[in-house]
Amino acid sequence: MIPLWTAADAAAATGGAAQGDWQATGVSIDTRSLQPGDLFVALRAARDGHDFVAQALEKGAAAAMVSHVPEGVGADAPLLVVEDVQAGLEALGRAARARTKASVIAVTGSVGKTTTKEMLRTALSACGKTHAAEASYNNHWGVPLTLARIPPETDYAVIEIGMNHPGEIAPLSRLARPDLALVTMVAAVHLEAFDSIDGIAREKAAIFDGLDRGGTAFINADLETTPILRMAATAHAARVVEVGETGRDARVLDVSLADETTIVRAEIGGEALLFKLSAPGRHLALNAVFVLAAVDALGCDVTRAMLALAGWEPVDGRGRRERIVVNPTDEQAIDLIDDAFNASPTSVAASLEVLAAATPEGRGRRIAVLGDMLELGPGARELHAGLAALPAMQKVDLVCTSGPLMAHLDAALPPAKRGLHCETAEDMAKALAAKLRPGDIVLVKSSKGAKLSLVVDGLRKLGQSARQTRKDPR
Repeated sequence: MIPLWTAADAAAATGGAAQGDWQATGVSIDTRSLQPGDLFVALRAARDGHDFVAQALEKGAAAAMVSHVPEGVGADAPLLVVEDVQAGLEALGRAARARTKASVIAVTGSVGKTTTKEMLRTALSACGKTHAAEASYNNHWGVPLTLARIPPETDYAVIEIGMNHPGEIAPLSRLARPDLALVTMVAAVHLEAFDSIDGIAREKAAIFDGLDRGGTAFINADLETTPILRMAATAHAARVVEVGETGRDARVLDVSLADETTIVRAEIGGEALLFKLSAPGRHLALNAVFVLAAVDALGCDVTRAMLALAGWEPVDGRGRRERIVVNPTDEQAIDLIDDAFNASPTSVAASLEVLAAATPEGRGRRIAVLGDMLELGPGARELHAGLAALPAMQKVDLVCTSGPLMAHLDAALPPAKRGLHCETAEDMAKALAAKLRPGDIVLVKSSKGAKLSLVVDGLRKLGQSARQTRKDPR
């Protein structure tokens, strides 16, 4: 295997001092997922990574990047000693970007950036060797880590860039120096840190600050804040591609939703396209057109990318649908739509539209289990209550709410739609099962901090318990 980093290369990139003549085949910041041959980076986060260096080396790490030799680690251990580990990781990412011949694509957006990144991974993998960020590695350590992991033979590298506060995106974009940069959506997210959606748009548009010379900017053409995106894109990009229902370069013409598919008619560069996604969602159609527009700009085969996207599926917590058999004897089941990783008014509206398009079996119902949408600022109560007026709510049979903010939605709902309200996700996880019946389709949606993943886990355990009961009828 070609080494990702040699001791000499890593020392040159970071200005650090290498101990030993080692070669690393990967880069890790977590001993739980570390693979033999990785360079372990001892970041200081919730805990000090230096406390885990000995464990990392025992698990087969090729070396560790540290700011000092930790206790319990021999003086002859394979190390890369740097002044500051976070700065060392950034320097490693910067060096990796400088040496790669890959086309680099950066993605941001208030919602949909992880989904778009995963769609890009799928579509571009049909065109060449593709490297993309794991999970939502989109912050001050996730972006340099993703860059530092780019294999030498990569054709395309997809970098996700996120933010919680002003001033975060531009430095990460300058580090990534993308050839293409996408802003998929601007919406009411992180309003606690911004005075307006215009402020969010300006922060998202900062991804264009880092565009490499001759780079291409992709913007959503359908937003009130599109002029802000367009101005920033024009200032930094050699070419601006406008995407959306009103997009001049890539247009979404028609979207048809079914239980488990989305059929999209689109036009990119004057060429008519018809393609299918194996998951429902109008928002997924827009993300996919962004992806295909990027594929086209890279000179790749759009038809091949469309066929690849037909096999793409959402990742856990991002709208994945699964069947949970609660009575194996007669195969009674519920369907779970797991969308519990993140939430905003825009993404909740999109998820409810997916639920509304689904068809329950038998006496089944469409049930929405909604947890608090966080970081919405002073208008959070009104934004939660306002969900009751969404058009898709008309087709939702029962709404179960969790958390103090979602109590405002519960109060705004007509009595017939109120399922139950719980103050905590733990309480919801215990109480929800009694509300369900076979055939139900259950959407679970919340911000990650609202912890409705506990409800998802509880529903999955219903299926595990049913299988175990059938195997062991005692």
